[in-house]
Parts: sequence; structure tokens; C-alpha cells
Amino acid sequence: MSNALNDKVMNEYLHLYHGAPMMLVIAPGRINLIGEHTDYSDGFVLPVAINLGIVIAMTPREDHWIKLYSMDLNEHITIDLRDLAKGNEGWQEYIKGVAWVLREKGHDLKGWQGVIAGSIPIGAGLSSSAAVLVAAGKAFSISSDLSLSATTLAQVGKMAESEWVGVNVGIMDQLVSAAGKSDHAVCLDCR
Repeated sequence: MSNALNDKVMNEYLHLYHGAPMMLVIAPGRINLIGEHTDYSDGFVLPVAINLGIVIAMTPREDHWIKLYSMDLNEHITIDLRDLAKGNEGWQEYIKGVAWVLREKGHDLKGWQGVIAGSIPIGAGLSSSAAVLVAAGKAFSISSDLSLSATTLAQVGKMAESEWVGVNVGIMDQLVSAAGKSDHAVCLDCR
């Protein structure tokens, strides 16, 4: 991710919350070299994490509230983690979906506040939604003191997108966003 995006998100957090965030959470988008649309059919894929992604400047809260501002959409959301309910379509459903999956898996979640922005063009096929899911999962890991592996983060993201948001997806996008490394492709057998 570019330092310019990181600085932009940090500065907006300082402006909104009058203090520095505790953590900067980053999740990249991806391109796929081989196997497009085969991950949800249990095929083989070869994705690569890219230098475009989602950044969240965040600080844990002691309560059960998510307070998040999207710079890209100029929109504030507030989510009560004790009362998750599906709403209208929108980016907040991705955040709520991650919370729902983690709660379904028995985790006690604490809230966090933050600012989110991205450099991935929405709808460009570079997995902006998967990057949002993984970044949210990392933010919950920090706020709720969870130890989630990259594979677990990917599985949480997939379940949130398919079962909460309602999009038929495989595991490729979330896994490369959670586990991808610079200058490396990920060979994945989706079975």
C-alpha cells in the first residue's frame, strides 16, 4: 500500500477522533494469474496480492460499538455488536458480516473506532470486498484480542460474504488478501 494512502487515513483519524489510532490495518487486493472463477468450484488458482488495498486506522473500544468512517464514500456507520441485523445492501454489511461470523464461532467481540479508505477501484475485479472483509477481521482480532491465522481470517471473510452478504464466492480472494506476500503468487487447491 502507498504511504500516501496510509497518511491520508491517519490524518483523517486524527481529525475525527482528536488523537492517533492504535493500529493501521492493511489488506491488499489481488489479481489472478490462473483459474479465474474456479475457486468456488473447488479448482486450482494462482492469485497474487497487489499494491492496492484497504487501510483502516483503528483503536479498540471498551464497549460493543463499531464507529467507522469511510473516506471513499463519505459515510459514517455505527454498529451495535450486541444487536446485529441484516440491513440494506452496502459496505457496512461486510463489517457486520465479519462480526456475525466471529460471534457464531463463539468469540466475544469488543468494539473499535476507525477510518477506512482504499486504493482498489470498486468493481474492477481486484477483490475490494475481500480486502474489506480481511481488514475488518484484523481490526476485530486487535480489538477483541483474538489470535486468528490467515487461513481463519480468509474462512471468516468467505462465510461473511456468502452467508451474510449473499454473494457466491470461493476462498481465493480472501485467502490471498489475508496471506499474500509481496512478489509471491499463492498456489491454491480450493478443495
